[in-house]
Amino acid sequence: MTRYGLRARVITLTLAPTLIIGLLLSAFFTFNRYQDLESQLITSGTDIIEPLAIASEYGMTQQSREAVRRLISYAHRKHSNIVRSIAVFDAHHELFVTSNFHPNFQSLTFDKSKPIPLLSTIEPSKTNPNIMILRSPILAEGQFTSSSGKKIDPNQALGYIAIELDLSSLRLQQYQEIFAALIVLLFGIGLSGFFAYRLMRDVTLPISHMVSVVDRIRRGHLDVRIEGKLHGELDTLKSGINAMAISLSEYHVEMQHSIDQATSDLRETLEQLEIQNIELDIAKKRAQEAARVKSEFLANMSHELRTPLNGVIGFARQMLKTELTANQVDYLQTIERSAQNLLSIINDILDFSKLEAGKLLLENIPFDLQDTLDEVVSLQAPSAHEKGLEITLNIDTNIPQAMVGDPLRIQQVLTNLVGNAIKFTERGNIDIVAELRSRQEKSIEVQFMVRDTGIGISERQQSQLFQAFSQADASISRRYGGTGLGLVITQNLISQMGGEISLTSRLHQGSTFWFTVSFQTTNMPLAPQIDASSLHGKSVLLVEPNMPAAAIIEQQLTRVGMNVTYQAQLADNPERFDFVLLNLPPNQSYDQSSLFTLIQKGLNLSSQLILGLPSTELALAENLIKLYPIQCIAKPIVRRKLIQLMLPNQAKSTLLAAPPAHKDVLPLKVMAVDDNPANLKLISALLEEQVEHIVACSSGTQAVAQAAEQKFDVILMDIQMPHMDGVTACQKIKQLPMNAQTPVIAVTAHAIDGERERLLQAGMDDYLSKPIEEHVLHQALVHWNPYAEQGTIERLDLTDGQLDKLPSITQGHHHKSASQPVSIDWPKALKQAANKEDLAIDMLTMLIEFLPEVDQEIERALTEPEKYQESLLATIHKLHGSCSYSGVPKLQTLCATIETALRAEQPVADIEPELFELQDEMEKVKQEAKTLLK
Repeated sequence: MTRYGLRARVITLTLAPTLIIGLLLSAFFTFNRYQDLESQLITSGTDIIEPLAIASEYGMTQQSREAVRRLISYAHRKHSNIVRSIAVFDAHHELFVTSNFHPNFQSLTFDKSKPIPLLSTIEPSKTNPNIMILRSPILAEGQFTSSSGKKIDPNQALGYIAIELDLSSLRLQQYQEIFAALIVLLFGIGLSGFFAYRLMRDVTLPISHMVSVVDRIRRGHLDVRIEGKLHGELDTLKSGINAMAISLSEYHVEMQHSIDQATSDLRETLEQLEIQNIELDIAKKRAQEAARVKSEFLANMSHELRTPLNGVIGFARQMLKTELTANQVDYLQTIERSAQNLLSIINDILDFSKLEAGKLLLENIPFDLQDTLDEVVSLQAPSAHEKGLEITLNIDTNIPQAMVGDPLRIQQVLTNLVGNAIKFTERGNIDIVAELRSRQEKSIEVQFMVRDTGIGISERQQSQLFQAFSQADASISRRYGGTGLGLVITQNLISQMGGEISLTSRLHQGSTFWFTVSFQTTNMPLAPQIDASSLHGKSVLLVEPNMPAAAIIEQQLTRVGMNVTYQAQLADNPERFDFVLLNLPPNQSYDQSSLFTLIQKGLNLSSQLILGLPSTELALAENLIKLYPIQCIAKPIVRRKLIQLMLPNQAKSTLLAAPPAHKDVLPLKVMAVDDNPANLKLISALLEEQVEHIVACSSGTQAVAQAAEQKFDVILMDIQMPHMDGVTACQKIKQLPMNAQTPVIAVTAHAIDGERERLLQAGMDDYLSKPIEEHVLHQALVHWNPYAEQGTIERLDLTDGQLDKLPSITQGHHHKSASQPVSIDWPKALKQAANKEDLAIDMLTMLIEFLPEVDQEIERALTEPEKYQESLLATIHKLHGSCSYSGVPKLQTLCATIETALRAEQPVADIEPELFELQDEMEKVKQEAKTLLK
């Protein structure tokens, strides 16, 4: 009903009750009248047949047919309007007499197989629905005798009478009654329809007229009014609508006046805004120009300041190598430390400028968290040990070995936090902890904590920590120095990595800085695992005065399966051990006699004595190894290095031998493809000792030509090459019948998230990242060896020196600043060149020879950026590949940053500071290479 209008609802609600009530009453009374008529007819038939049955007793007893005929003929004539025929049957169901001829007397008889009923019966005819048959027995109740003089039993029927009643007149009367009921019903409906029409005319038509008027008012015709005379509520409604229209008309006039006034005010405001926008645009251009000038100034000043500083630092170090007096050595060390501190401040300011401008880009490369944190601890250990502080590193065992992220920025953050902890701590411990917070299918969240026992920070001072150029207390900058940018840079770096940083601290009780970072997991092997099964069940005596450090070392040794006995101080013990690990605290001075006593006590308990020395005392290691049958290791103790020293047949010092070459040469024919001559030379050198035949190609086109002429077992394919990239070359090689099934391994420096999956989907069979490690290359060759059993991977032979070198023993006072990594990392260069010194020298020489060309290309790009931007990208990419095998980590990082920016189509003007920094770093590499190559 809700979907219909008022007119339909009025008609429906008016007619529906009348129709329903009329139908119910008509049906009820018609049905009752129908039943009454039929009952009356049956009653009339009963009134006829029962007296006839009584009157026929005598005739049936005397067998007087004539007497019975007169009775039934009279009855027939008297009720001829309803009676069709009357028949009398004897006790044997034989026709005795009839009032008229009947075509089928058998339909009037009882069932002959059953006795005659003693009561009257009524049943409809089986052949004609308009006929009703009544039967009544003739009983001997008058004690008459039969014609033969025999007395008749009163309970025995002498016969019976059957009457056919005609129902035609009854049916006609019933139909007349139904028709009359319908006439009455239609009359009621008509009457209701008349009243509904009158109601609709008096109510719905005025309402429809009002709706039409309201609709016209809604469309804006505010002068329309409802006319005519109405009654009752309709008249009230009419008055309300007309009043509403008058109010709307007045409001519309007022609103139009307000709109006109507002429009005038808005026009004036727009004119003012337009003037302000022009002023803001001018101010924006001035700000952009000021930011550009600032960036250029910072880049130029960074270049101009670091160049003389590098000269000061370099020549100070050269002077330290000459014969000097004690005062001269002290003066030169002071000069070097001051220059390093100034250089660190300059780098902090440059990093802050990059972060502020949003130009500091992050890397996504695979790295080993253990190695990354070990490097931070090893670099910071001398500063901590000089102050007598113990520094520890505890990494959660649930954290996977390999992950994808920016290890350099993680090191920068931790170096800053650990450096601050060392700076503000006078005694106690610096503890570094890495814990697994959460783990999903392809990502993990790690929480790093740096705890110290220093001066602490009050709640009021904590709010100032992460503000640029500020310290928690003004006296701190005077006492400890610093720009106040370190924590700001740290906070911005962690924010860019999608993490958060905070701290908890209590005054005079120490501080704990913590931050969380999410990493992508990777299955790429980064470092071989140590087989420490031979140490299972071995006993070791751990002597470590510092409880936190002792707990970490004990946990590491217990994880290997060794039985650890702990002592805070070395004491006499009747029990002998397989190993004795004797750690010396950093806050004591040692003379020859005291060391001799400790070493003798240790050798009395075990023939395998490992002496843990603070990083400030490593100069003692060489003399001690020569004098005593012991091994030395630098503190803080790294698990990998400690376990290797304990393994049998290992080098008896902290300097390990170079990794041995693989004894078995694989019977493979391998094609190496790389457009960078240095990379191609290195890959060829790595393959020479591992496979029988090598074919080197410097382009994708040349590789396709070679693949069409000869069959290869494995193909190592570079991705970024001019003219034809590695993916296209791989697809063309796969179409050649001779090498359709040859595995093609992608070799690329872009180890970003999703790169492996993209290359595998493009048709590559495997993936290796630059720089290629020798053991990783060997593992890949064994895996794809078509002559070996499918699905097996040869286990790497972890013999002497397979792992990274332990820190070298330095001569006393001279070492690099912990916060400034060297430009040339020679141990890393050796490792990337498979520990072949000649090859490492050749790779570095080729890099130095290529640097002038890079410098020239940068100058051209800075002069004409639109013309030389593409050629600059190609040159930087080529330099990036060369850096991957030359041990120049900082230069490699700068190349990756610039290449990423150029691939993102950033203008050359936006990366001018990075280009200046790259030129600066190339000069430093050249200077260090001159000294190193000599």
